[in-house]
Amino acid sequence: MTLEALELVAARFRAMGEPLRLRILQQLEEGELSVNALALSVESTQPNVSKHLKVLQDAGLVKRRQQGTSAYYMIADAMVFELCDMICTRLRDRLEAQVGALKVGVRA
Repeated sequence: MTLEALELVAARFRAMGEPLRLRILQQLEEGELSVNALALSVESTQPNVSKHLKVLQDAGLVKRRQQGTSAYYMIADAMVFELCDMICTRLRDRLEAQVGALKVGVRA
C-alpha cells in the first residue's frame, strides 16, 4: 500500500478509536438520525456529538444531509459494522478462553 493509502486506513481506525463515536455509529446502524436525536440517544450534548460526527464524516464513515436547519447523518460505509463484528467476535472468544482458563485454575 502507498503511504497515502495507509494514512487513510489509519484515519478510519483513529475515528473508530473513541467510545462515543462507536456509540454514535451503533445508533446510526438503525438508520438516519438528526444530530439532536443522536445527542439524546447517546446521552451527550449536541455540540459534542457534532464534533464527533465531523471526525466520522472526515474519515468517510458517515455522510450528512441538510434539511432546513437540521442536519441528518447516516452510515456512508457499512464496512464499519463488519469490522466491529469481527473485533467483537475475537474479543468475546478471547474473554471466553480466559474465563475457561480461570475456571480450570480454580478447580485445581
